[in-house]
Amino acid sequence: RYVFSWHCPDGPGFSCPLLVDTTGAYFRRDGIAGNYLGGMSPPEAEEPDPGDLSVDHDFFQEQVWPRLARRVPAFASLRPRGAWAGYYDHNAFDRNGVLGPHPRLENLFLAAGFSGHGLQHAPAAGRAVAELVVKGGYKSLDLQRLGWRRLVEGEPLEEDGV
Repeated sequence: RYVFSWHCPDGPGFSCPLLVDTTGAYFRRDGIAGNYLGGMSPPEAEEPDPGDLSVDHDFFQEQVWPRLARRVPAFASLRPRGAWAGYYDHNAFDRNGVLGPHPRLENLFLAAGFSGHGLQHAPAAGRAVAELVVKGGYKSLDLQRLGWRRLVEGEPLEEDGV
């Protein structure tokens, strides 16, 4: 997967959150100087070779940029600054995190497989695991649905945004 960075001094301000367009293109601000990060996942049939970590800049020019410019007109004049390619780690079963105690090892707690939105889920996941360890159960928010049981019983909790 690719992540692209660009500069657009007239782009959305600080009140703009991470935005994922209905087409799958996404962006967020990167600091205070009019810089942004974003991209889009290619369709499964067009996924790049996992052994090739070179950036496909044409993908940005032809697929990502037009979508971003339709959503945010100021992005029509953005200037690409850089890009990188890397592996997109996620739980292949249902593309959602796995959280909670391990089903067989009573002293192992997991918070893994959250993919690209792990940073967004980190505060809640950290609190949940701390509550499990210290208090023996979820107290603030019941996150049992993210546990191992769904994997063992074959009941996915689908995350279509990954």
